[in-house]
Amino acid sequence: MPLSIRRAGPADAAVVIEFNCLLAQESEGKTLDAAVVGRGVAAGLADPRKSVYFLAEEDGVAIGQIMFTTEWSDWRNGWFWWIQSVYVRPEGRRRGVFRALFEHVDQAARADGHVIGLRLYVERDNQIAQDTYRRMGMDATAYLVFERYPL
Repeated sequence: MPLSIRRAGPADAAVVIEFNCLLAQESEGKTLDAAVVGRGVAAGLADPRKSVYFLAEEDGVAIGQIMFTTEWSDWRNGWFWWIQSVYVRPEGRRRGVFRALFEHVDQAARADGHVIGLRLYVERDNQIAQDTYRRMGMDATAYLVFERYPL
């Protein structure tokens, strides 16, 4: 069956929580508190001002996800969509699942009329992901990300 992409809703919370926890473990070796992630995912799924998730499915089974949040740019008078929480199950990798998810978000951003760009951050040492993003037409910026967390 072909791959399909759809917007996730509150009923998809369990799979989004699972994917987020797997993503943190695989990409950063971090074990997340599933209860905290669950509250965050539920809040994001309930309020598109917080986040929008899309799921890639095969035969009705979720095999990948992508999420975006928004950032207003006063310098450019438009919205950036920050791509986050990208996860593809191992059996879906190297089969175009990420490409399909990325292109879905890209097309939605282009259709919006107020979105001026897509951004994401990546672990400095994750060369495989960086190469993938370059193949998708993204460029590294001169910016570093700093944070104060937790407050």
